[in-house]
Amino acid sequence: MHGPTFMANPLACTAAITSIKLLLDSPWQKNIKRIELGLEKGLAPCRDMDRVNDVRVLGAIGVVEMKQTVDMKTITEAFVDAGVWIRPFGKLVYLMPSFIINDDDLAILTSAVVNILEGQPS
Repeated sequence: MHGPTFMANPLACTAAITSIKLLLDSPWQKNIKRIELGLEKGLAPCRDMDRVNDVRVLGAIGVVEMKQTVDMKTITEAFVDAGVWIRPFGKLVYLMPSFIINDDDLAILTSAVVNILEGQPS
């Protein structure tokens, strides 16, 4: 059977298996808990913003739900100018950092979200 380009590609399969082994051999559950705590702390100031509907964190996923749809072009450019790559979606500004992110880089991400959302026009 002929399928997608990377179907059963030996290199892609080896990379996937190696990635899974690296994950399972790491303290990934502790890292997720650490990231969850960092997201909770870092995104907490967003809860006080009038334009924010909700802030949710589950594991290594942090979401700031806005009351209105964000201007994707403007906000994405603001994030890039702040030195981070965060791609909002509709009303959601979300973070899904890798499980190996360190606390300093996580603080940079969450600070960028807080600072950019504070500065966005209503």
